[in-house]
Amino acid sequence: MLSPALSAAHTAAMLPQHQPLVVAIRDGLVESVHYGSAIALAADGSTVASAGDPLAAFYPRSSLKPLQAVAMVRAGLELPADLLALAAASHSGGAKHRQGALRILEQHGLGVSDFGNSKDLPYGVNEREDWLRNGGRSTHLTQNCSGKHAAMAATCTINGWPVKGYLEPSHPLQQLVARTVTELTGEEPLALSTDGCGTPLFALTLPGMARAFGVIARAAALDDGSAEAAVGRAMRQHPDMVAGEARDVTELMRLLPGAVAKDGFEGVQLAGLPDGGAVAVKISDGGDRARMPATARLLKALGVDTGPLAGIATAPVLGGGHQVGVLQATDFLSTPVNEAP
Repeated sequence: MLSPALSAAHTAAMLPQHQPLVVAIRDGLVESVHYGSAIALAADGSTVASAGDPLAAFYPRSSLKPLQAVAMVRAGLELPADLLALAAASHSGGAKHRQGALRILEQHGLGVSDFGNSKDLPYGVNEREDWLRNGGRSTHLTQNCSGKHAAMAATCTINGWPVKGYLEPSHPLQQLVARTVTELTGEEPLALSTDGCGTPLFALTLPGMARAFGVIARAAALDDGSAEAAVGRAMRQHPDMVAGEARDVTELMRLLPGAVAKDGFEGVQLAGLPDGGAVAVKISDGGDRARMPATARLLKALGVDTGPLAGIATAPVLGGGHQVGVLQATDFLSTPVNEAP
């Protein structure tokens, strides 16, 4: 066992070299700073801009869902576009999300008892309040990953794989997902963990995840008949199923036609563009509010008109109910950074 001193040194050596990406300013004073790493890739895969330590391994969390959905479509999963978007979702737990997950189950002779995910209340603020007001409690169905889990159980049924144990890394479904993630990112996973809903979770890099989202978004734009195109089109057509009303990821896809975007817990944001360009953000402290300001700054570096994103790219800092400051991205792309090759 390492001594406390050696353990501390080992931990310090493992810390990514993040840099300030987003600040909260209150009456001219920087009140809070969100550090992180980020990258913007051009359509040809070259690095247009980066910040911090983009090659540091990180867990993409729920931003992996579109890649998992691609694997399921490759395995024969066929769903209407709204339900396929739900398969790639961290939904808010509204009625349409719950009913959508049930539709996937019913179409494949399954029930809620086949879910392997954890229980939770609806993720959306309004949806959670409505659920609790009506006597609701934490369930597998209201947990924000229930659409993905319904689709995973359905994919098992389609292929004759056992539904029980579908979250085990050795299960045929998860083996297919692992191969698909490696193909789309161009990377071998650097570590393996378990996501909050119980699904195998791979450690990757920001460039790898950006590459995958660029592939999915470009395939959707070309409508090339691939599984990537099916997932990307579904997400673009039904951004409300990918997240929900008043969710910034839903708004991003509505405001930026052709984009395929997905967030993830612990401050992760991905967005792919129709030409194959893409951006990836990891906020070091896991701060959810810092994802979108950094993402908008990266999109601007790719030449995207971010004017329409103003409402989600910044947020007011309030004092006594009045705006006294702003949450905004720093000029992190104007300083020297460790760029990916």
